[in-house]
Amino acid sequence: MPSKDTLFALSLFPYIGFLWFLTRSGKTPRIALIGFYMTLVFVAITIPAGIYAQKVYGKALANVDALHGGAEFFLTLANILVVIGFQRAIQQRQDSSQKTERQEIPTVKIKS
Repeated sequence: MPSKDTLFALSLFPYIGFLWFLTRSGKTPRIALIGFYMTLVFVAITIPAGIYAQKVYGKALANVDALHGGAEFFLTLANILVVIGFQRAIQQRQDSSQKTERQEIPTVKIKS
């Protein structure tokens, strides 16, 4: 069975494919797309932080709170951007459909 490090490295390829399709589709909200790309920033920070934790402290990254928290901040930021991006897209769609509904409702004037 491959090591966890090998599996982690191999998992990047499907994720990069996922990003490629999202970007190519042009339908993903921009802020959400930035959030998905920020996940790669999280990975890029986590790897050297994990190596540093092992070399300096002799512990796994998860057991060195300051380093672990710093790395997790980037994952949290990525998740927030994804949520904000989709939330704004949903709100814009709802606003535009409400405008369309208002325009389609005929008005009747009553003469008195």
